[in-house]
Amino acid sequence: MILPVAIAILGLVLVTGIGGNTPPLWLRAIGGVLLAIALLAVAALASQLRQPRLAYQSGELLIWLRGGAPFRVPIEVVECFWLGQGASMLPGKRHENTEAATIVIRISDKAAEWRHREVKPQLGMWCEGYVTIRGTWCEPLSIDLVNRLNLRLAEVTQLHKSAENQVS
Repeated sequence: MILPVAIAILGLVLVTGIGGNTPPLWLRAIGGVLLAIALLAVAALASQLRQPRLAYQSGELLIWLRGGAPFRVPIEVVECFWLGQGASMLPGKRHENTEAATIVIRISDKAAEWRHREVKPQLGMWCEGYVTIRGTWCEPLSIDLVNRLNLRLAEVTQLHKSAENQVS
């Protein structure tokens, strides 16, 4: 958020002027445009920070590993979660070998359509039925969190099966 905030400050200076000097209208207009664009960028980045990586809704595991809408994976093809470790994908040479905790989601081999998806590499990876969520940009990952996810998976899977049996 550093760059958008810096641009917002520049835009604010161009709009209001410095030391009581009112800038010309054309400069204030440029400042207003810069300020508006920068504030929109800050708002978009802030909303990304608040967005969960995983959620459950109506028989589907929602996975946010890209911009926009989440992947909606049917809960019956999700087998388990476990704690892992992988590259942090932090920028810069000094972070080249830095690792972060990850959560790995195992997708059933029977769900061939869920074997691979294109995701933002900084957020995770999805290939061969394994979804890896990097802990670099989300809440601290721990074995307790993984245990809670597996417990919740068992609960919603059971609920989903019960609902299917009642419909049949």
